[in-house]
Amino acid sequence: MRSVPFMRPPDQEYEYQVGDTVEVLCDHEKGGERIRGWLKGIVVQVDPKMVAVQFRSNVYLTDGWMVPDHILWYPQNSPHIRVPLKKNKQELPKIF
Repeated sequence: MRSVPFMRPPDQEYEYQVGDTVEVLCDHEKGGERIRGWLKGIVVQVDPKMVAVQFRSNVYLTDGWMVPDHILWYPQNSPHIRVPLKKNKQELPKIF
């Protein structure tokens, strides 16, 4: 049998996959203080509408309650979740 050619690979089912590292805009602790900013977490569950992200530090709901399991849920297309931005790494001097 001949193989069937295709123009492009099939699309992923979801934008995020379990195990992906993401950044989320949320209330969290940093340096002993509660702040609102971007925090890295790991995707632990994905379904057609929502993405669950787990964090190592304490995270809070917008009404002030701490989330005991460190997991926040976001819609798949939320502007508050993104792939982590890469920071510029300084090049180390080359030793010959």
